[in-house]
Amino acid sequence: MGAVVQLSKVSKRYTDGETAALDGISLEIAGGEAVAVMGPSGSGKSTLLNMIAGLDRPTSGSVTVAGERVDQLSEAAAAHFRRQHIGMVFQFFNLLEDLTVADNVLLPAQLAGVPRAEARARTDELLEAVGITRHRDAYPARLSGGERQRVAIARALVNRPTLVLADEPTGALDSAAGEEVRDLLADMTRSGQSLLLVTHNPDLAASCASRVIRLADGRVVADSPETLSPETLSPETL
Repeated sequence: MGAVVQLSKVSKRYTDGETAALDGISLEIAGGEAVAVMGPSGSGKSTLLNMIAGLDRPTSGSVTVAGERVDQLSEAAAAHFRRQHIGMVFQFFNLLEDLTVADNVLLPAQLAGVPRAEARARTDELLEAVGITRHRDAYPARLSGGERQRVAIARALVNRPTLVLADEPTGALDSAAGEEVRDLLADMTRSGQSLLLVTHNPDLAASCASRVIRLADGRVVADSPETLSPETLSPETL
């Protein structure tokens, strides 16, 4: 498959004279590829994710996702593009507490103009896939952390996005719930879904990704497509 994500010489400085959050990064992610981004705090991981999502713009360089220069889109156009092409999973879930589980999953499809019957069928399919159909009419506050993250993953997939971006998706979970979400993400990547995963967790990276990009001081310092294991991805190897 061709490249889903292309960054060319991307730099980001939030104020003049400040150290760059990203410093001349160039990389490609192919369709169907699962990539983990690792590195110490402040290395530029979240900034990279925001650039790809069109939530922030580079100071210089270009960001292309699914053939679209997202760095050139207006805020409204970028929001529309995300609804059509990008699913996002956050560390702290970002569910709407006044909507039921089913309505949280359904919302992106409604915003994207998907016909109601089709959107509801897709929601039902995903709730079953992530194992939370029994909670479809519950509100997020009644769910465990692991269950909330399952809802968030279903929501991210409802529009069949070109790319899923996951920012520390197990960071707010206990070890048991984290393992459940890790297995769910691994199943997703085995089905050929494109994934960019930001994580500090070497087990998560080894389970879900076939390639690891390591950042330090806003630069790519390693790009490893070889067979991965938690030991090779430990913080000591950064």
